[in-house]
Amino acid sequence: MFANARNALSAYRKVGVDAAIEVADPHRLILLLFAGAQAAIGNARAAMQQQQIAAKGEAISKAIDIIGNGLKLSLDLEKGGEIAQRLDALYDYLVVRLLRANLDNDLPALEEVAGLLEEIHGAWREIAPERLQQSVA
Repeated sequence: MFANARNALSAYRKVGVDAAIEVADPHRLILLLFAGAQAAIGNARAAMQQQQIAAKGEAISKAIDIIGNGLKLSLDLEKGGEIAQRLDALYDYLVVRLLRANLDNDLPALEEVAGLLEEIHGAWREIAPERLQQSVA
C-alpha cells in the first residue's frame, strides 16, 4: 500500500518537474539545473553519512550529469567571453571534486561543491529577467 503511494508521489513530482521544464524560459531552466544539482549533492551527503554507498554514487553521478551535461553545455563560449570561460573551468573543477568525493568519501569536497554551486545559483537568482526589468524601470 505505501509502496504505491510512494510511486504515485514520485510520478507526481516527475510530472511537476517535467511541466516546469516545458514552460520555463532559458533563465529558469538554469535555475532548475542548479536546484537539481544541489538536491543531488544533499542526497549524496545524506547517503555518505549513512554509509549507503550505492545511493551516494547515484546521487553524485546525478550531480555530475547535471553540471557536466546541463550547466556546462548551456554555456556559449563564443558569446559569453571571459565569464563563460571561467564558468566552464569551474564546472570542470566541480566535476573533479565530486569524483574525488565519491572515491574517497570526502564530505568536505561535497560541501565545497555545494557552497560554490550556491554562490553561482545566488548570482543567477539576482539576474532574473524580472529583476533586471524592475531595476531599469
